[in-house]
Amino acid sequence: MASKPRIKAGKAKAAGDVIEVKTLITHVMETGFRKGKDGKPIPRNIINTFTATFGGKEVFKVDLSSGVSANPYIAFYFKVPGPGDLEMTWVDDAGEKIVEKVPIAVG
Repeated sequence: MASKPRIKAGKAKAAGDVIEVKTLITHVMETGFRKGKDGKPIPRNIINTFTATFGGKEVFKVDLSSGVSANPYIAFYFKVPGPGDLEMTWVDDAGEKIVEKVPIAVG
């Protein structure tokens, strides 16, 4: 299970500026390699995909693997074409999908 992500987006002074976006989501990122107290393997459950779209167009995507630590931090840059919403989506192995929108202003 994941919790509400923390997101910090830079500010664009004008269309065409490049801004940095930082995200941190709380998630156990269980690799499937550990065993529980009963000796049985704990099922794998990691965030496997993170996608960011702006104006319906994908601006950043990453496929994560079991080598990523718990509570993954993701930072990326993108060129802001104008004002709008940046939509970010995290999907884990259990099918849980977390979607957050951040308004990006220009000016």
